[in-house]
Amino acid sequence: MALDPLATVADLEARGLTVDPAEETIVDTYLDVASTAVREAAGTPISQATSTVTVEGEPGQWLTLPGQPVTAVATVLLDGEAVTDWRLVSGRVWRAAGWAPGCGPSEVTVTQTHGLAVVPTDIVDLVCRMVSAAMSAVRALQEGEALGADRSVTSERIGDYAVTFASDGRITEMDLPQYWRERLEARFGGGAQLLRSR
Repeated sequence: MALDPLATVADLEARGLTVDPAEETIVDTYLDVASTAVREAAGTPISQATSTVTVEGEPGQWLTLPGQPVTAVATVLLDGEAVTDWRLVSGRVWRAAGWAPGCGPSEVTVTQTHGLAVVPTDIVDLVCRMVSAAMSAVRALQEGEALGADRSVTSERIGDYAVTFASDGRITEMDLPQYWRERLEARFGGGAQLLRSR
């Protein structure tokens, strides 16, 4: 399922980046790439979407769904069979009979609406800053050199000229620094799955 970017050309222009009509294709590409990087770090689509997910059934009555916040559930299948004796409570699905009938594993397939109706302003701004940095590189360098490693200058000396380039491990402007990854993971729950032993 393709999701719309978390920011638009209008968002870029509102932040002072003028987009030439000849640059629209590359800007759209970078908006998509930056949005994908932010969503990956957050572990959730962030913007509102409807999707069908399949998760392992829990032995208990509560089933936490991915892609928080989950705002609505349309259908629930337990091992391929429709069930209706459930309730959505705070992004989790509750069922008195539990989610793992018998002693074997089960699969729960849920069609859900999840994410935020409005993308938070700081997330829009983050995506815009990533795209702006990428466009600065594209505009500064010709012939595809902008697709190389990050060449940000971190220090420069004039006498006996010397220059030091960034070495933070980033390859491009689309790589999120660790502190942003941690911030997104803390805010949206991250992509790590909770493992439970039986």
